[in-house]
Amino acid sequence: MRLKVEVAPDRVIAGRFGVLGPFLSKLFASGVEARGVERVPEDQREAKNIWNNLLMWWSVNMVLPAIPIGVAAQSSFTLTLPHAIATIFCFGALGSVATAFIATLGPITGLRTMVITRFSSGHVGGTIYSILNILTQLGFSVMAVILGGQTLASINPGTLPLVVGIIIIGVCCLVPCFIGYNIVHVYERYVWTITFLIMLFLYGLGGKAGYNIHAQKPFEDTGRALSADILSFGGIVFGSVTGWAPVAADYNCRLPADTSPRRVFWLTFFGLWIPISFVMTLGAALMTITDPVYVQAYETGGTGGLIGQVLSQWGHGGQFILFLLAFSVVGNNIPNTYSAGLSIQALGRPFALIPRFFWVSLVFVIYTVAAVSGRNHFSDIMTNFLSIFSYWIAFFIVVVAEEHFIFRRKDGVLGGYNLDDYDSPSRLPLGVAGILAACCGVAGAVVGMSEAWYTGPIGKMAGAAYGADLGSELAAGFAAVSYPPPYDG
Repeated sequence: MRLKVEVAPDRVIAGRFGVLGPFLSKLFASGVEARGVERVPEDQREAKNIWNNLLMWWSVNMVLPAIPIGVAAQSSFTLTLPHAIATIFCFGALGSVATAFIATLGPITGLRTMVITRFSSGHVGGTIYSILNILTQLGFSVMAVILGGQTLASINPGTLPLVVGIIIIGVCCLVPCFIGYNIVHVYERYVWTITFLIMLFLYGLGGKAGYNIHAQKPFEDTGRALSADILSFGGIVFGSVTGWAPVAADYNCRLPADTSPRRVFWLTFFGLWIPISFVMTLGAALMTITDPVYVQAYETGGTGGLIGQVLSQWGHGGQFILFLLAFSVVGNNIPNTYSAGLSIQALGRPFALIPRFFWVSLVFVIYTVAAVSGRNHFSDIMTNFLSIFSYWIAFFIVVVAEEHFIFRRKDGVLGGYNLDDYDSPSRLPLGVAGILAACCGVAGAVVGMSEAWYTGPIGKMAGAAYGADLGSELAAGFAAVSYPPPYDG
């Protein structure tokens, strides 16, 4: 039996649950989104302002969690500010291009991102990608709520336990995700204005404290070691941007099918690249402040302590700004929470039959518990997690792109997508080519990666003492050459 919800998703979904049906009907009637991973038919698309796509991604990335990534340029990789900025802009642009491409598939197909993978990797391959994406979004969520909780706890040290701060941030993320698609877009459409002003305040207050672009020069590596640092830090930047690729189509699948792919691409690109570059550069710049008080604030309190010290110039006003900044995490974590629930539904029909809001609630519980358990290891989670999960996203993007541009183009082998087949495993590709390409991508990541616990042979050759992280590049390259030959579409 195929999932049919084209006429009235709320009625069909509520009808699956017998005595609970009337309760679910009331819930859906109150505004909670009923549709999950089911395709949005063309006649049910919403012709909303496409500029909302730009504003949403702007809000998602003009946030506190991007600052520690910029900080890592010097704290973990000893890069000077000019090298850090160049790396952020270049690798950020590459990641934005990849993510913006995935976003264009939303209006074209009317499907969520993980369901789209079924056309390149079959139902089994799509399930594998869904599992990887669930883990990825949970990981991003853990980092986000830890950072938000740390910031809340640092406003007035000793008054709010970190655990309570984490739970507060998590609950605030859950509410709009529980309600669904429309409220997510409404929230993200406006919240960027507040966070943008806060970032400007931080730039100005940091300048008042004194930026020194040459502060890191005595500690920066040279030669191959410098190249390795740039590649490794670039991998983190790339991973932070492409982390949105597995969810990018989820937020415009209700746009009309005739929406210009170019407009979607460029609005998504700039919605990602500009705010990410702006905020990460802020993090790198704050690390050039050499005042001993600021240096000590970072050593004892990490990024949160440094930001708190910068805002301390404004006294209680600075505390209020810090409070608002802590809640910028909510805008960043909403897509993680919402799309993780959808990815669980994309695991298969038994999961898709259970309402989306249930899975979203479960995701909230999982990442909140994980964040409470790992609250004292934020830096380790960030530097290791972002690199590792960028590996699979790199080959995922390549496989979907080759499917789209080589085999699904209008004059290609398949001549487009048979969208009615999205939930029929027997009518989808077997996925042999996609799964094989993914395995080759994993092999590329293994030989090219450079992590604290393992460095691949090519990663060792590319760098000096600690190697260079080429995991994403090789994962993408290995998948690109291995996908077309055994294609089984």
